[in-house]
Amino acid sequence: MPTGPITNRREALLAMSGGALLATSSAAAEPAPTSKASGVEGIDAIVASFMREFEIPGIGIAVVSPDQPVFLKGYGVRTLGQPAPVDIHTQFAIASNSKAFLTACLALLVDDGKLGWEDPVVKHLPEFRMYDPCVTTMMTVRDLLVHRSGLPLGAGDLLQFPVTDRTAEDVLHALPYFKPARGFRAGYAYDNCLYIVAGILLHRVSGLSWDEFVSRRIFQPLGMRDAVSNSTLLRGENHVGRHARLGPPVIGMGPLEVVAPVETPVIGPAGGVNVSVAEIVPWLQVQLGKGALSDGKRLWSAEQSAEMWKPQTIVSSGPGPTPDEPQRSVMSGYALGWGVADYRGRRMLSHAGGLIGQITRTTLLPEQGLGFVVYSNTQDDEPVSGLRYALLDHLLDAPPYDWVVATRRKIEQQSAEVIKAVGSGDFTPPPGRPSLPLAAYVGRYRDPWYGDVVVALKGDRLAIDFTHTPAFKSLLEPFGADAFRTRFARGAGEDAVVSFEVKEGRVSGASMRALSPIADFSFDFQDLSFSRVPA
Repeated sequence: MPTGPITNRREALLAMSGGALLATSSAAAEPAPTSKASGVEGIDAIVASFMREFEIPGIGIAVVSPDQPVFLKGYGVRTLGQPAPVDIHTQFAIASNSKAFLTACLALLVDDGKLGWEDPVVKHLPEFRMYDPCVTTMMTVRDLLVHRSGLPLGAGDLLQFPVTDRTAEDVLHALPYFKPARGFRAGYAYDNCLYIVAGILLHRVSGLSWDEFVSRRIFQPLGMRDAVSNSTLLRGENHVGRHARLGPPVIGMGPLEVVAPVETPVIGPAGGVNVSVAEIVPWLQVQLGKGALSDGKRLWSAEQSAEMWKPQTIVSSGPGPTPDEPQRSVMSGYALGWGVADYRGRRMLSHAGGLIGQITRTTLLPEQGLGFVVYSNTQDDEPVSGLRYALLDHLLDAPPYDWVVATRRKIEQQSAEVIKAVGSGDFTPPPGRPSLPLAAYVGRYRDPWYGDVVVALKGDRLAIDFTHTPAFKSLLEPFGADAFRTRFARGAGEDAVVSFEVKEGRVSGASMRALSPIADFSFDFQDLSFSRVPA
């Protein structure tokens, strides 16, 4: 799901590349030579090596560097089993790379004098509420964007994924029911829901929806003709398919398969932008120009550029790079829609994006005037990350380092950890059994932020229906004392364990958790608390 510089419980699974190597298109297998005049010779060979080694179906690359022509190229195919190639106008879903577009939209309102970064959110959204009333009053516009709210990791993502009927307003109304995992401004935990709330705030202040505002104030002035604010606005056929590993034995392993998108327009401000590598170039250029356009005019002020790049929340810190891990940063932080770190002695701004079947990366080195993107149509995260670093080293003329070997080593380490954690992926039920007849568990259960699930009898088994998430329908299997597990349709998402609360011989409610200990954080079943709805 939408990702940035985060702690993702399923990061290892996204990196798996099990199965036989697949043949890619001739664009990857036999790269055409690149003109030395471009200053980026060698990119084709680097991309081809990663595509061959890690079964990446398609890649899009854009590089902006000082005094050099822009490098643009598509590699491989849009969708496995189909001949259509990736070209420079093929659209990718860039997921959480969209967050920087939202912060730029808000920066325009700050320049317009309509908004301040330190404005209390309630000034513009009087109905805004958090679990703690004190946090409600203290939360600023800036706080919405920097992942220090105290919310649990991925809080409320079930209101966005898989496909759901929930709206942005539902996300806003859910906030008071999320119990904090830490103190306000006391640490970093990535979330998407506050970016969605920031999109509502944008609408309230400007009078334009997220879709309208980003199109009028960002895409059109920059000439980003194929950029759209959410995937429902895609036109034509020149956009990539999605590819993921659905197992067995566990999600993230096995051969690559074509999968369907699961996002809905509600994610727009947090992760909805779709764009090609050709049309992302003006965005990279205006970022590197600190808001300045090629004609000397400004989209936003240099002051706002500095605000958007200023680290606000510490993500991690440590001793820095080693010979085996040159990418390790002394400090990494989160700014306004950007991660900020050091890389080989340089300041690096970046973000990642992850949706089912696609991983993307954006990287800026402002002092070097360098910006580039790596867009993929695979959910394998680690190979795309390794390719990003390989290209970065190549463009910086850094000391030699074999990123293909390093990536393969990382995947092998993670594979061993995953197998140790989940074994075959089909978990053995713990001791215990239902204490009541199955009919006693039948009923409607309500969580204050998600809404209703319905448990019914189907023959001699229980079944569950997450009423707002059509993909989440399943028969239930006993899984311990008064607990049952789901088996959602293949590709629908992580399975859940439903534990019923039994008091004095009656079922009063239910709680949940993800079945897998390394489930993707967006499946935040653990934040649900269901009360039984009286018949």
